[in-house]
Amino acid sequence: MSEKKTACPLCPHHCTLAEGETGRCRARANVDGKIVDINYGRLTSIALDPIEKKPLYRFHPGSWILSVGSFGCNLNCPFCQNYSISMADHTFKTQDVTPARLTEIAVDMSKRLKGNIGVAFTYNEPFISYEFVRDTSMLLHEVGLESVLVTNGTICEKPLMEILPLIDALNIDLKAFNEEFYRWIGGDFATVKRTIELASSMCHVEVTTLIVPGANDSIVEMEREAEWLASLSPDIPLHISRFFPRYKVNDRPPTPVETIYELVSTAKRHLNYVYAGNV
Repeated sequence: MSEKKTACPLCPHHCTLAEGETGRCRARANVDGKIVDINYGRLTSIALDPIEKKPLYRFHPGSWILSVGSFGCNLNCPFCQNYSISMADHTFKTQDVTPARLTEIAVDMSKRLKGNIGVAFTYNEPFISYEFVRDTSMLLHEVGLESVLVTNGTICEKPLMEILPLIDALNIDLKAFNEEFYRWIGGDFATVKRTIELASSMCHVEVTTLIVPGANDSIVEMEREAEWLASLSPDIPLHISRFFPRYKVNDRPPTPVETIYELVSTAKRHLNYVYAGNV
């Protein structure tokens, strides 16, 4: 008799796991026949950041937010800027923090530092810590604080719609506007587009595209991306960011600054708020 396996319903990979097995994100596992986030409350990073660093430029500008991250990611970007934690697993050194304790810390900082508005789940992919994000966000709202996600948007529609009422703002990575790029990083282009579409109808959403030379830097592609975002709303802010060699991608130069500004100019033909990043 074969061992019974359980499929993870969170993202389009739908990893089918036997008891004790961990999914490709390295953070969700089959424990007693249920898929759980084994990185629940296990923080690798915590810092107080300007909201603009997320980047969120049009959500409480000038404020500060407590930023936290764990380990793992459900994509495999070879140019990842935070690969030391996003590609890590349960063996990575962490600090255990409950949702209640994290909320207490956020409340304390909001009192001691005027302008701190809540918690941003960032640094690694927050949706793979779905239950921790959900439980903490509920507590944050009870004390009048904001819940923010910086995410790659790779989540199925059902869990997304269940958690969006608890989320106030998202910065969503739109890695590229072509399916080939998403195959390169182990993702699903249609899923991310659907996440942006749904989230932007319910929350404040800003979008970031990191421009990798030779991969997603064409004017034609940016034209299509900006047109599509504008079809949802011309007021969605778009951050067009400069790539620097990182992780496994060391054979390409940094994105030329003039390329970034050319793409910004292209996007501005369709969108009201376009920003150059890392220049």
